[in-house]
Amino acid sequence: MKTVLIIEDEEAAVRRLQKMITEVLPEVNLLPSIATIRSAIERLKTNPKPDLVFLDVHLADGQSFEIFKEVNVSCPIVFTTAYDQYALEAFKVNSIDYLLKPIKKEELQRAINKFVNLSGTAAPDIDIQKLLLSLKQEKANYKERFAVKYGEHIKTIETTEAAYFYTENKSNFLITKDNKRYPIDYNLDQLEELLDPKKFFRINRQFIIGFHSITEMFTYSKSRVLVKLNPASKLETIVSTERSAEFKAWLNGE
Repeated sequence: MKTVLIIEDEEAAVRRLQKMITEVLPEVNLLPSIATIRSAIERLKTNPKPDLVFLDVHLADGQSFEIFKEVNVSCPIVFTTAYDQYALEAFKVNSIDYLLKPIKKEELQRAINKFVNLSGTAAPDIDIQKLLLSLKQEKANYKERFAVKYGEHIKTIETTEAAYFYTENKSNFLITKDNKRYPIDYNLDQLEELLDPKKFFRINRQFIIGFHSITEMFTYSKSRVLVKLNPASKLETIVSTERSAEFKAWLNGE
């Protein structure tokens, strides 16, 4: 029986992937999923290696490539990513496959087939420096505008006019600086990589905020930060515990 480890910080994505894996590979031992880089490093250092790892590119506490700086991961890797055209050649070189979110069952089947055919042979070595360089080059240009719908009309909103983005009731919205709200077709995982990280930051599972939209900040419980935005949001905008340190570094321009 093959052991499979999922490293992914979105619970819904974990459940969906677990369900599809058991359908495609019925005789599988699914290990408890891991949501952070820190936990992944600890798990991989102190436990027997799994037969296969599904690894989300971006976790709550940063890019998952940080794991490879701390641990020699010798088992096959399948990268999962919401970022179309995001250094895909690098993923091809450094893994047995990559899957674009939302993951389709037939694409998962393809990846599992590659894994099964790989059994008994060495997994590809991961050239972390080459991968990081490819990602940096690929993301030199960030999204400049969004096509949005209002009524029967379609218009474009320049990214510079966006104050923040949020999700509510499984829908995603862009709020402009002049407090207009538009539904958009991108989820926050996708937006996180489409937007310039120097200007936008994902403070929690629900919000990505623009630096220019911050009006006030307050210390909050459990090392969190309460952020006040302009335009104001009716929802709580609190930087999660996992992201607080990175948020403070972002504020300092690091």
